[in-house]
Amino acid sequence: MSLKKKIYLSGPIMDEQLDQAITWREFAKQHLKDHFVMLDPMRRNFKDREVDSANEIVEFDLQDVRDADILLVNYGKTSIGTSMEVFFAAHDLGKFVVAFSPFSYKDCSPWMVKYCTKILPSLQDAIAYIRENFIAQHID
Repeated sequence: MSLKKKIYLSGPIMDEQLDQAITWREFAKQHLKDHFVMLDPMRRNFKDREVDSANEIVEFDLQDVRDADILLVNYGKTSIGTSMEVFFAAHDLGKFVVAFSPFSYKDCSPWMVKYCTKILPSLQDAIAYIRENFIAQHID
């Protein structure tokens, strides 16, 4: 029996409405949890802009990126933290990065285009892509 791959749910949290930060992550977890371990940064109760938790926020998120096999990225708006996680995962660690974005190719940051392995138009498309490419198919 093989161990489940881990997926880190990367996307805007700071300056994002709480329900927006949570809703897509909950949807992804519902549709992927049967085959993957989901690493959701929202499971931690840190407050943005509190100096005593800033280093913890970054270090815990970076540890999740290290532990993940795949990043699922919400690229629905510009986010410094999300961009840093994508760069660290792809450039430094060689991770597979699957993003979903409403932006057309010409409106995407060249940095996100370079460091996301795949950018798809919707969360549903990204989930389908992950399921199709990362769930082991048993051949009898």
